[in-house]
Amino acid sequence: MIGVVVVSHSKRAAEGIVEVAAEMGGDTPVEAAGGDGQSGIGTVPDDIEAALAAADDGDGVVVLVDLGSAVMNTEVVIETGDTEAVIADGPVLEGAVNAAVAATSPTATLESVREQAEAARAVDKL
Repeated sequence: MIGVVVVSHSKRAAEGIVEVAAEMGGDTPVEAAGGDGQSGIGTVPDDIEAALAAADDGDGVVVLVDLGSAVMNTEVVIETGDTEAVIADGPVLEGAVNAAVAATSPTATLESVREQAEAARAVDKL
């Protein structure tokens, strides 16, 4: 099954988004990586790597990120790590929910789950 990771500068934001996505995604592994490791704002590559490993059951991971260094640190971890992962260019909350739901499909692929996460950009809220 494809996993989902949420990387945010805020640990609480990442955990809250994961809570919502996991509720909608059934058995989809959904993990959070957020904060600077010292109760502050930031991202830590080791935490991202641990979240990717926890979410990966061998089929890969789709990652949703919030801002600049979350993207940069995630890219570095993906390039240097062992987990097959892709970053989805979509809204973090809506994209994570879409990805978690899409990952429940028995025919889900890394690309199809990323596409669903990115499709959340076009969702009207009103």
